[in-house]
Amino acid sequence: VGALIVIGGLKRIAAVAEKVVPFMAVLYILGALVIIFFHIGKIGPAFASIFKFAFGAKAVAGGAAGYMFKLAITQGCKRGVFSNEAGLGSSVMVHSNSDVKEPVKQGLWGIFEVFADTIVVCSMTALVVLTSGFIDLSTGQFIETPGVSDANLVAKAFGNVFGAPGEWFVAIAIFLFAFTTVLGWSHYGAKAVEYLINEKAVIVFRVIFVVFMVAGALATSSLAWDISDTFNGMMMIPNLIGVLSLSPLVYKLTKNYVDRRIKGKTDVKPLLSYDPEIQEENEEKVKEGAE
Repeated sequence: VGALIVIGGLKRIAAVAEKVVPFMAVLYILGALVIIFFHIGKIGPAFASIFKFAFGAKAVAGGAAGYMFKLAITQGCKRGVFSNEAGLGSSVMVHSNSDVKEPVKQGLWGIFEVFADTIVVCSMTALVVLTSGFIDLSTGQFIETPGVSDANLVAKAFGNVFGAPGEWFVAIAIFLFAFTTVLGWSHYGAKAVEYLINEKAVIVFRVIFVVFMVAGALATSSLAWDISDTFNGMMMIPNLIGVLSLSPLVYKLTKNYVDRRIKGKTDVKPLLSYDPEIQEENEEKVKEGAE
């Protein structure tokens, strides 16, 4: 199935992702909200434990020693990248396929994605886990429970409220989220190959990608994490250099957008691109509200 979708290209990938991801995301959020409501009395202690163990005496002492601080930053950055792709520059390839005329408008959607994923969904997941009864909120330690481990903690937390169907739902949701992520990354790689080599090389890349999908599924989780972390870091370095070098342009575009769209200044000319041809082509459409 993965091979058929990946080789089918962007349209097929988008057709699958736009149906699967929103449906599963909404179901997951609704399920998490039900669990949080079910354990409403534990929400206060759960939030307190988050701040307690993030900024408490042990965390400060560890940060002063250096090692714990380094470990927390390293793990946070690694898993944050997997959560929202912020800083990698990968999601730009998908955003650039949109048909909006205002680059800032699409950029704001990118910011919203990071907020929704990291602040909303991840925080809800944390509350689901912390209120499940499998974590000692006074010590922050995992409570040894038969059949429960760090690998299935979220599934068991859902199972506490919804029973076996809750556990199955989490397993299916993880599978579908991971599957659509793999499909998205196939598009990223294909665009990179098209830019670096040519369009004909894309089909070869897609076949190789399918082979690596099988290899990745058979690899140990520790090896897969190590390889992913390494290459993500290699990809992040040039992207962050590009982000810093383009920040003056981003500031200029954003200020122009805010002045026109939010502050309502009618004497400000739309700034849509650094490219004069694109600027001229889209200027009238934006002015007429045809975007």
